[in-house]
Amino acid sequence: MDAQSIVSIKNVSMQFNLVQEQFSGIKDLIIMATKGKLKFLNFCALKDINFNIKRGESWALIGENGSGKSTLLKIISGIYKPTNGSVLVNGTIAPLIELGAGFDLELTARENIYLNGAVLGYNRKIMNKYFDEIIEFSELQEFIDMPIKNFSSGMVARLGFSIATAVHTEIIIIDEILAVGDYAFQQKCYKRMEEMKLNGTTVIFVSHNEGQVRRMCEYAAWLVHGEIRMKGKVDSVYDGYRQYIENKNGEYS
Repeated sequence: MDAQSIVSIKNVSMQFNLVQEQFSGIKDLIIMATKGKLKFLNFCALKDINFNIKRGESWALIGENGSGKSTLLKIISGIYKPTNGSVLVNGTIAPLIELGAGFDLELTARENIYLNGAVLGYNRKIMNKYFDEIIEFSELQEFIDMPIKNFSSGMVARLGFSIATAVHTEIIIIDEILAVGDYAFQQKCYKRMEEMKLNGTTVIFVSHNEGQVRRMCEYAAWLVHGEIRMKGKVDSVYDGYRQYIENKNGEYS
């Protein structure tokens, strides 16, 4: 990794073994596995991915569903280990990848602030310092002592984003989580992300919303069937992706 890079992705491939047979429950699965009757399909989600992200840059990962965007985010975050290749990360990460990840649905929002903070590597002293700011930004003052199993998806997104962005982090990773929030809260989130970028935070962003991608990111990597088709300045890459989709849908035929 060179001195300017905060994320270095080298020759990364990721394979999954998918069960081909149908089974009615875990008991059937165990019986079939014991008898050696399970057949697996080898699925390659990512194929030889290479690129570097420099400190302070903002990158979008774009592509159709199933192109490998979320898998790559999970590898960068350390959730998955790649089948081949390596990812080197030189900074702290706040991942916002799956709605409710790091939360205990039976606990209150208050309790989950400390729990999720611990998952992100923040001790109780730090969370005490930022507690009021988290509640104020999330606009969940009235629901702070309610179990989050009773929260809407938008409320969970508010809480997760507020926790992840309250403490300065060097890298923030966002996978479509803002899509569930209402418009006004989305605008608050984008404003905070702009402030984080100005303060040197590196942003890695997945969204199917063209406006969000062009607004938030300087660069983009376009994935097709687990391979990078194009990478570079966001406008050029998204223009190529958009033309590909329009041609595929027959709009120029």
